[in-house]
Amino acid sequence: MSDSDLCFLPAIELARLVRTREISAVELLEIHLAQIARVNPTLNAIVTLVADDARMAAQQADATLASTGPVGPLHGLPVAHKDLVPTRGIRTTFGSPIFATHVPDEDGLVVERLRAAGAITVGKTNTPEFGAGSQTFNPVFGATKNPYNVTRTCGGSSGGAAVALATGMVPLADGTDMGGSLRNPASFCNVVGLRPSPGRVPLWPNRTGWLTSPSVSGPMARTVADVALMLSALAGPDLRDPLCLDGPWPFEPQTLDHDLRGCRVAWSPTLGGLPVDTRVTVAIDAQRDTFVGLGCIVEDVTPDLTGADEIFRTWRAWYFAHAFGELLETHRDELKDTVVWNIEEGQRLTGADLADMATRQTALHATIRRFMDRYDVLVLPVSQVPPFDITQPYVTEIDGQTLETYIDWMRSCYLISVTGLPAISVPCGFTPDGLPVGLQIVGRHRDERGLLHVAHAFEQATQLWRRRPPPATPAT
Repeated sequence: MSDSDLCFLPAIELARLVRTREISAVELLEIHLAQIARVNPTLNAIVTLVADDARMAAQQADATLASTGPVGPLHGLPVAHKDLVPTRGIRTTFGSPIFATHVPDEDGLVVERLRAAGAITVGKTNTPEFGAGSQTFNPVFGATKNPYNVTRTCGGSSGGAAVALATGMVPLADGTDMGGSLRNPASFCNVVGLRPSPGRVPLWPNRTGWLTSPSVSGPMARTVADVALMLSALAGPDLRDPLCLDGPWPFEPQTLDHDLRGCRVAWSPTLGGLPVDTRVTVAIDAQRDTFVGLGCIVEDVTPDLTGADEIFRTWRAWYFAHAFGELLETHRDELKDTVVWNIEEGQRLTGADLADMATRQTALHATIRRFMDRYDVLVLPVSQVPPFDITQPYVTEIDGQTLETYIDWMRSCYLISVTGLPAISVPCGFTPDGLPVGLQIVGRHRDERGLLHVAHAFEQATQLWRRRPPPATPAT
C-alpha cells in the first residue's frame, strides 16, 4: 500500500495499525504531513501547521505504547481543529483580522478531549470570519477550494476540515454547527459530518452556559464509523457546562451493523417546498431505492416546521449580538458586512422577541416529537444547491427564485438545527459534472445511536465515500 493510499484508510483502521504496532505514530504522522505538503498549498485547508509540536506528541505516543500503558481510542491519529476552537499556544484567528495574531492560553473542550483520547494535533483548519456563512473564506487566510473542482467552494463554516478529510490530510477533524456548518461542507466534499444533539458534546468556553447555544461542536470524518468513534471521545458530561447531557457515549464498531427492515423513513426532498436545485433533487431521489432495498418503509411526508424560520433568525441574531456586539463598537471597519448585519439584527431584539422565540421553539419541540414518534428518521437534502463558484460569497437565487438574505440557501440545514434533533450528512451522489451531493438524515430526540445505524447502513450500501477527489494540481 502506498503512503497516499494509507492516508485514505478509515480512522478505525489506522488506530488499529498503531495499537498493534504495524505502524508507529511517528510514521503515520510523517505520512500525513507529506500529504499536507502535497495538497494543501493548492487547497488552503490547513491554515496553521504545528508540525514540530506534532512530531513531539507522536514520539510520546509511541513511548506510551511501548511501555504497555493504557491508550485512548484515537491513540496516534493526526487531527486538525477548526480555527474557531481555542488551542493553547497555537494561533486561533476565528478567521478575523482582529485576531490575526491571537494565541489562546487555554484549549477548548474538544481539543482537550481529543488529546486525552490520544489524538495528535497537526494544526488549524480554515473557516469563514467568526464562522458566519457556509462559504469558507476570510481576509486572514483567503478561500479554501473544493478538492473536486477548485473553482467551487467547499462550503462552510467547517470547510477547511472537510477538505482536509476529503484529501487525506487528516483522518479526523472537529467542527461546529449552528445552521449547517458540520453538514454543509461534508456534503460539498463527500465526507461525513454529524451535528449532535445539544449538550451531547459539552460547550467550553461558553459565556452563556445557562442558555442553550444555537451552535454545537461535533465530529467529521470520511466514514460514519469514524464519526461514531470520534463522538465517543467528545461526548460525556463536563462540570463547566451546566446544560450538557449526563453519561458517556461508549462506542463499539460492531454495534453499528443493524437490520433496517421495518425502519420508517420520512422522505422529504424539498422539506415541504423549499427551492432546491434540480441537480440536488435528482441525486437525492436516486437513493430512495437504496432505503427500500435495505427493508425500510419510505413515505413521502414533511414535518410541520411552522415558526422554525423565525426561531432560527432570532436565535442566531441574539447569539451574534451577544458574542460580537462589543467588536462592532470597537472594530466595525474590520468586520464583514454579513457579520455586521447579524449583530445589528440581534441588537434590535427585545425581551418580548426572545420570549416569543422560546415559546415558539417549545411548541415546535412538541410538534416534531409527535412526528418522530411515527418515523425513525427524516431524510432530506443537506444543502439546497451543489457547490457554487468560489468567488461568490453566497447563493442569491435557486432555479430563478431570488433569495432575500445570505442564509436563505441554507434553510434545509438551519430549520433542522432549530428542532434540536441530531442530524448527519453522508455522501449521496454526484452531479453530472462531478460535484458531491450529501444526504441529510435526521434522528429522533437525542438518538445519535439510531441515527448512526441508519447512516452506516446507507453508507455501506452505496460505498460513495470511497470516491476520492482528483489529485490536486500544484499551486500557482
